[in-house]
Amino acid sequence: MKRSNPRQPVLSVQGLTIVRNAQRILDDVSWTVKPGEHWVILGANGSGKTSLLSSLAGYMPPTSGEMAVFNRVYGETDWRELRRRIGLVSSSIRQMMAETETGLETVASGKYAMIDFWGPVKRADKVRALEILKQVECEYLAKRPWLYLSQGERQRVLIGRAMMAQPHLLILDEPCAGLDPVARENFLHFLERLATSPAAPTLVLVTHHVEEIAPAFTHVLMLKGGKVLAAGEKKKVLTSQLLGEAFGAPVKLKSRAGIYSLTVGKTRPNVIL
Repeated sequence: MKRSNPRQPVLSVQGLTIVRNAQRILDDVSWTVKPGEHWVILGANGSGKTSLLSSLAGYMPPTSGEMAVFNRVYGETDWRELRRRIGLVSSSIRQMMAETETGLETVASGKYAMIDFWGPVKRADKVRALEILKQVECEYLAKRPWLYLSQGERQRVLIGRAMMAQPHLLILDEPCAGLDPVARENFLHFLERLATSPAAPTLVLVTHHVEEIAPAFTHVLMLKGGKVLAAGEKKKVLTSQLLGEAFGAPVKLKSRAGIYSLTVGKTRPNVIL
C-alpha cells in the first residue's frame, strides 16, 4: 500500500461533537496526531473515550465537526477505505473469534476485515500473515486454534490481525483488561518493543491505568465529561493535578525509569445534614 505524505497529520479531529437524545456525548473535541507520535487516551468512565473510538471507526457519525486520516476526510472519502487505515483492537473483537480458527487464519482475516474466516488462505496472505506473526512475536501460534491461546497471546494475535491491513493508526482499547499481573507485564514489554520497531504504525493506547503507559508513548489526550481536559506531550500533560481533575480525586503521580504509578488519596464523603 502506498503511504501518504509523511509530513501530513496521521489523524486530525476538529470540533468533533456528538449529540444523542439531547445529550452531548462529545463536546467540541479537537485532536491532532503527527507522524512519529504514540498517544495515550486517559479518562474516567463516561469521559467520552468509547464514543471517540466509535467515531474514528465509523460506527458513530458525529453531529458536527470533521475527522481526517492523512487529509482524507470522513464523509468525503469512502468510509470503508478509511476504516482500513485505522486498526482497532478491542475486547468486543476478541469475544467474536471462532474457537477453531488458527493464529494464522486470524491474522490473515484482518486483510478482509472478516470475522470467522473460512476457506483456504491465499499463498500471498499466508506469507504476509507469517511475517506479521513473527513481528508480534507469535510465530509459534500459526497453527494453534484460538481456543487454546492465552489472553496475552490473543491480544498479540489481534494486533497482528489489525496490522494485516497495513493501517496508519492502530488503536488498542484497554488491551490489558483480563490479563493477570505477569501476563500484563509481559504484554507491556512487548508493546514497548512494538512501538519502537521501524515498521510500527502510529499507536493509540486507551487505558484507565497510568501503569500501562510504556515509555515509548510520547503524548497524552485526557478527556473529562466529553471534553478535552488536556492534550500534548506526556511530560506536560501527565501530572498529578490533571489526573486528579480527570478522575475527580486527589492523586499523586510517581515516575521511575519511565514507568508510572499512581496513589489515590482519601476523599471526604458527602455529608447531608
